[in-house]
Amino acid sequence: MRRMAAGAAVLMAILAVLGGVGAAQAQWPRLSWPLRPVPAVLRGFDAPEPNWHRGHRGVDLAGRVDQPVYAAGPARVVFAGMLAGRPVISLAHPGGLRTSYEPVTAAVRVGERVDAGTPIGTLQLGHPGCPGTACLHWGAMWGAAARADYVDPRDLLAGTRMRLKPLAGCQARGCA
Repeated sequence: MRRMAAGAAVLMAILAVLGGVGAAQAQWPRLSWPLRPVPAVLRGFDAPEPNWHRGHRGVDLAGRVDQPVYAAGPARVVFAGMLAGRPVISLAHPGGLRTSYEPVTAAVRVGERVDAGTPIGTLQLGHPGCPGTACLHWGAMWGAAARADYVDPRDLLAGTRMRLKPLAGCQARGCA
């Protein structure tokens, strides 16, 4: 049910973007994996409802210490520093999407523009709850942090097929 709710949030954000900007801006990027090769997912996405409750607002990816971490899509660096005792990088992508990467020692500066695949830093030890030697916590959200809609970043990967389904009761109301 939470995955469906997250999917609905992604769809609503996409529709808002498509309805509110020009055609050139409406082409929001599909993401790529921030680690190479494609990593194992050690802990999945489990966003809380409501947003301020406990949960896991991203995925933990298996990695190794000092492994390069890459920008998942074209973006502007909006944060690169320490947060709650851990090194964190946050990127703002076109259309209002933000991605976060931790614990990552930054190789980029705030304000810098990056492309998909640009090295943004190196993975460090220190992610709480990591079941492996080193884990990259990769998160994604639409909107400002105070009212963000957290989404599973894997749902935004270039290879993920998107399926739009009708809302319950929509066919009966003739909204198709």
